[in-house]
Amino acid sequence: MSESNPSHSRTSSVASVLMLTRWFLRTQLWVWPLVAALVLVFIGVWLRMKMEGATKQQIADTLQIILNANTEALHSWSVTMKTDAENLAEDDRVRELVVGLIHQAKSSTQVQAALLTAPQLSTLRAHLKPVLERRGFNGFLVLDTNFLVVASGRDQLVGMQSPPGNVEQFAPCLAGKALVTRPFPSVALLPDEHGNLRTGVPTMFAVAPIRSAGGQIIAVLGLRIAPDTDFTRILATARAGKSGETYAFGRDGKQLSESRFDTDLKRLGLIPDAPDARSTLTLELRDPLVDLSKGRQSPKRRTELPFTHAVSEALNGHAGVDANGYRDYRGVLVVGAWTWVDDFDMGLVTEMGRAEAFRPLRILRVGFWSIFGLLIVGAVLVYVLMRLANRLQAAARKAALKAKHLGQYALDDKIGEGAFGSVYRAHHALMRRPVAVKLLQTEKLNQTSAARFEREVQLTSQLTHPNTITLYDYGHTPEGIFYYAMEYLDGLTLGRLVKQYGAQPEGRVISILRQVCGSLAEAHAISLVHRDIKPANVFLTQRGGVTDFVKVLDFGLVKVRDPQGAAELTMAEATLGTPLYMSPEAVEHSNEVDARSDLYSLGAVGYFLVTGEAMFDCLTLGEVLMHQVKDLPVRPSERLGKPVSPDLEELLMRCLAKNPASRPANARELDDALARCRSAADWTRELADEWWRKFAATQSEKTVVTTPPGAK
Repeated sequence: MSESNPSHSRTSSVASVLMLTRWFLRTQLWVWPLVAALVLVFIGVWLRMKMEGATKQQIADTLQIILNANTEALHSWSVTMKTDAENLAEDDRVRELVVGLIHQAKSSTQVQAALLTAPQLSTLRAHLKPVLERRGFNGFLVLDTNFLVVASGRDQLVGMQSPPGNVEQFAPCLAGKALVTRPFPSVALLPDEHGNLRTGVPTMFAVAPIRSAGGQIIAVLGLRIAPDTDFTRILATARAGKSGETYAFGRDGKQLSESRFDTDLKRLGLIPDAPDARSTLTLELRDPLVDLSKGRQSPKRRTELPFTHAVSEALNGHAGVDANGYRDYRGVLVVGAWTWVDDFDMGLVTEMGRAEAFRPLRILRVGFWSIFGLLIVGAVLVYVLMRLANRLQAAARKAALKAKHLGQYALDDKIGEGAFGSVYRAHHALMRRPVAVKLLQTEKLNQTSAARFEREVQLTSQLTHPNTITLYDYGHTPEGIFYYAMEYLDGLTLGRLVKQYGAQPEGRVISILRQVCGSLAEAHAISLVHRDIKPANVFLTQRGGVTDFVKVLDFGLVKVRDPQGAAELTMAEATLGTPLYMSPEAVEHSNEVDARSDLYSLGAVGYFLVTGEAMFDCLTLGEVLMHQVKDLPVRPSERLGKPVSPDLEELLMRCLAKNPASRPANARELDDALARCRSAADWTRELADEWWRKFAATQSEKTVVTTPPGAK
């Protein structure tokens, strides 16, 4: 039993698949538009993935750049504001006046009155006014270390104890740190954007410590900044597209800068629908879980909703970017980048509508699907036209067959019918020579049958031995009928011979086997292995006045091997041949058979002729194949229950050896061994002539040379 060669098997399998694929694409033209569409789909999906990845990366980079630019702008602006506050806090005149005001507050029971009437207050206001106006500040205040307002540009604040919320904003300054506070609601009456005085107006301060001559912190100087004039303007400078915005928020999740969608927020009910209502310090940045801009209602109360993805991540201290998309505070899908700014103790978010961000990719998708749709329509149209053409061609084929005309051959009678075609007795239109025409019709073709049909013709045409069937012609008609013409024979196959007449005389068996050896010897000499020697493929006829003349048929499973035994051409990977006559190596490793496999099959045919029965009596294909690989058949003499010439019996059993090396080396050696058998001369020409005279007298049916593929 030979070992398999996995690499060789894989190579043969790939070659077979490529051959059959090429045949299919050549014959089924309607497939090409579909193949093009599938290729385009693959390329389109691949490009889409690449483009989407590149687009997302570009969006992420753009968002990160905008966020970084806004963060840096805030830092630069903050440094400028803190520097102005520190310069004024270190001014000797300011220090002197503040010391006087603190002394007034400590020495008087009527603190507010004493501070308002103190000359230091008016002097300090006058001293700071030009600087504040020049630097764009909207006021000031001075708090002592107990956060008592000892000076301010507004009388109502003087003498007031700063509320707890403001204390938290200014407290770091007592540790010697200058800072810019985040926006917070004012406790004093301040003009809003419409000029109306009210409390709760967003405000922020640049704050710096005031030190005594000895360097001790004695007070805090705060210069008021209107968030709208600087803070919000800075965040609104760099925006992405028509839907982009950058906004700030505090630890409570409320927006600290103005949204560009304030009008929409009023319509959606996220902020009060009042002229003076604004998103700053009012809007809670929560995810509504639905897109409110499309008229949907949030499934939960506002206080039960989570913060948006960006806000939640920033509050947890995670800077990042999301180019896939998430819902913003309106429920609109956006892409965004976020970070937490420790200097301001607030978060920053840069966002852009996802639809706008991916618009170029969407345009690309529309273009791709439009082209793909046109290809599909083209494929369908070509398919319909091909089907119509096939129907017309089928009608033409039927008309040709009905007219009993196939190329240059006139068809007489149908003498065989198979799954994939028919065999006709015919004659050449000019030469009048009788032929058998074997044909396949296009609608019955598949990859295997068409490839086998073509190979059978090509390979058999190389053989010229008298005991090999002769091919005259091959081609296909304009109607699409594939055919080949071969010599027409009267007679019967060995299968029919045994079925009708039983076991055959030893001399006749030897004569038949020797003629088959002659045919195989020529085929093996040019590296062709038949692979399907069986009773149905050995035909017995009369030829040129010679009776009992053998013709070897059906080379459709031929395998070509180079002199070194490497496979050059194989059919599709499958168990090829007829199980009862297959060699063990053909069962186990069908791509590695050689000439000795044909000798095994010929030995099985000889066994069948001598005994009148096949080697194994089995019910299933699996049992047959298992016996072929593992078990020797019962010797012919035991099967018959009577003696068989020992030399012939031994020669048949040698042919049936499981190990190919134990069989005769080649067909010529087997032929010589058969010729030396004692009973070789028992079958004489006279006996053969007598048998055929009786056969001719009793048989009126003429049997065709071979059967169509698939009709064995």
